[in-house]
Amino acid sequence: MKRIYLSLGSNVGDRRGHIRRALELLPAAGVGVRKVSSFYKTEPVDFAPQRWFVNCVVEAETDLLPLQLLKALQTVERQLGRRPAVAKGPRPIDIDILLYENVVVRSAALTIPHERLAERRFVLVPLGELAGRMRHPVTQQTVLEMLHDTPDTSQVIRLKSE
Repeated sequence: MKRIYLSLGSNVGDRRGHIRRALELLPAAGVGVRKVSSFYKTEPVDFAPQRWFVNCVVEAETDLLPLQLLKALQTVERQLGRRPAVAKGPRPIDIDILLYENVVVRSAALTIPHERLAERRFVLVPLGELAGRMRHPVTQQTVLEMLHDTPDTSQVIRLKSE
């Protein structure tokens, strides 16, 4: 089994509910959820005129290869109502592969580690909660170092558990 980290986010409808449902669907897609960060209310970064997101990060394990994992996650997104729309726009669920062991993938279809990992507080804050000392396989910075150095100043607010 390979250890992976995923980012989950939603800014349409029942945001927490969409994330919880995605977490329920992941095992059937070949992804065993090990740990889930707190949920965070986060300011949109790339396309500002939209509702704030709810985000979390998941530590999981899988036997799927990276491209198989991508396809499985896209299936979960479609099951939860994600349809092609405005790039970076509103969506019921978004699932991104942040890290896949120490593997580096650079292809037209997939980039691992996620290419904007070090630039996104909405990913680094919850990832730091789960694995703050983990090192980026290319830059060798820890997650907490990336968080300290990121130019992103967007708001990330930890939500209380329900």
